[in-house]
Amino acid sequence: MTRLVHGPAGKFAELVEVRRRDDVPEQFLWRGRLYLVQEVLARWTESGRWWRTEAGGAGAAGVAGAAGIDDGECEWWRVEAGSGRLAVLSAGTGVYDLCFDWASGTWSLARVLD
Repeated sequence: MTRLVHGPAGKFAELVEVRRRDDVPEQFLWRGRLYLVQEVLARWTESGRWWRTEAGGAGAAGVAGAAGIDDGECEWWRVEAGSGRLAVLSAGTGVYDLCFDWASGTWSLARVLD
């Protein structure tokens, strides 16, 4: 079963702090609890509406005139992780989808897979 994470104001995803080692998520802090990444299950990149300008226009002329185009590119990581020091020794792990938003430089937790 997949659960979407609801953050403040009913938005999907919650901001999390992620620590990387060699550019791979090693641990993350969610709702005051530390999760240790046991394994990276998948990694992918998604980009959004790169053809639209910041003002919402479309077309080649609009794109060419836009100085800083935010294409909505996000780096996704599906990881298996457990909470706390005992997570390494126990079967208390879950699967989490972490997302790094290149435009804002922030990490969020979007999904928890049971």
